[in-house]
Amino acid sequence: MRQTFMAKTSEVNRKWYVIDAEGKTLGRLASEVASILRGKNKPTFTPNVDTGDHVIIINAGKIHLSGNKLNDKIYYRHTLHPGGLKMRTALEMRTHYPVKMIELAVKGMLPKNSLGRQMYKKLNVYAGAEHPHQAQQPEVYELRG
Repeated sequence: MRQTFMAKTSEVNRKWYVIDAEGKTLGRLASEVASILRGKNKPTFTPNVDTGDHVIIINAGKIHLSGNKLNDKIYYRHTLHPGGLKMRTALEMRTHYPVKMIELAVKGMLPKNSLGRQMYKKLNVYAGAEHPHQAQQPEVYELRG
């Protein structure tokens, strides 16, 4: 009789990956990164255990959006005060807050529970080409497609 493999948090072997976002499309990058953070790229994937790896994204300011999204896509947030709706276009976000733009895209593709919040903590995004994680010896990860 075969038994189904169930990963345990203490037995998970985590790697560090560095991904260059220069010229990559935002949604395709975010879905692949969310998959790595969840651990779906591993044969030991278990839905109720955080089996994912750490991801470092560099050159966030050079991300690409298809079509006319730079002008049409709007990011909303609310200050929780009357009349406090704030809006920014994707062009403003890419210019002033490129890290937040990628973080929001990836966070939206992770589970909406405590496990998803735990996975989100393994994401590190940097606007430039430098990152302070050389001690972890990250591997370069090439995106599919």
